[in-house]
Amino acid sequence: MKTYTGGCHCGAVRYEVETDLEGVITCNCSHCHKKGFVLCAVDKDKFTLIQGADAQTLYQFGKKAIKHWFCSTCGTQSYAEGDAFPKMMINVRCLDDVAIDTLTISEYNGKDI
Repeated sequence: MKTYTGGCHCGAVRYEVETDLEGVITCNCSHCHKKGFVLCAVDKDKFTLIQGADAQTLYQFGKKAIKHWFCSTCGTQSYAEGDAFPKMMINVRCLDDVAIDTLTISEYNGKDI
């Protein structure tokens, strides 16, 4: 496990997350696919929002089971959280100094859920 920092494009939202970057996925649901997310699930207690709680806007769709938080200034969605499961979905593209091309990425079929 390693502690990574990450956040939005403009810097208003910043967080730390502890993860080993195992189980990284791309998802083919309409939301993830259109935004090009590369995601890693982490336990909520491994995620700490450092700044920007008041700089975010909530987006939900469909069953509204996932809270998609995005920066109100730059529009970057760097993480989401589920209501029905104790996980945060981290957009690995928003982590500082992570080379996506070095990760093992699996495809997840969210389209059929």
